[in-house]
Amino acid sequence: MKVLTTLAAMLLACAFAPQAQAARLLDCEMRFSMSGWSAFYKTSSGTGTVSCNNGQRMQVKIASKGGGISFGKSRIVDGRGEFSGIQRIEDVLGTYVTAEAHAGAVKSTKAQVMTKGEVSLALGGKGEGWDVGVAFGKFTISR
Repeated sequence: MKVLTTLAAMLLACAFAPQAQAARLLDCEMRFSMSGWSAFYKTSSGTGTVSCNNGQRMQVKIASKGGGISFGKSRIVDGRGEFSGIQRIEDVLGTYVTAEAHAGAVKSTKAQVMTKGEVSLALGGKGEGWDVGVAFGKFTISR
């Protein structure tokens, strides 16, 4: 009887182990640079590297598009992003919903939070350019 109980307990542990592993969330960050312009329509693009605490790394392309009352030209050279809700590095890929208010001249900083379902991304960076306005749109990360 003890052998059957032990065997059943081992089988249950094996059955739930993948789910317990999947529930663990990764700490992932992105370093990036991007540049763009806006005149009612806003667009920018760039590249970056996503790194996670499990050692995985991925080179990515980033693009931001949207509209609103926005005018300017800018460049982010030391951008950083922090992801939350990541179970595997591929979860960072996709399109995030954005909303922002911005103003800057010559040297400026920018911070923004966006979401894609269960995944959130907080961006920050320093850059150059000038811009002013309010914009809504999407931020896409791809390979």
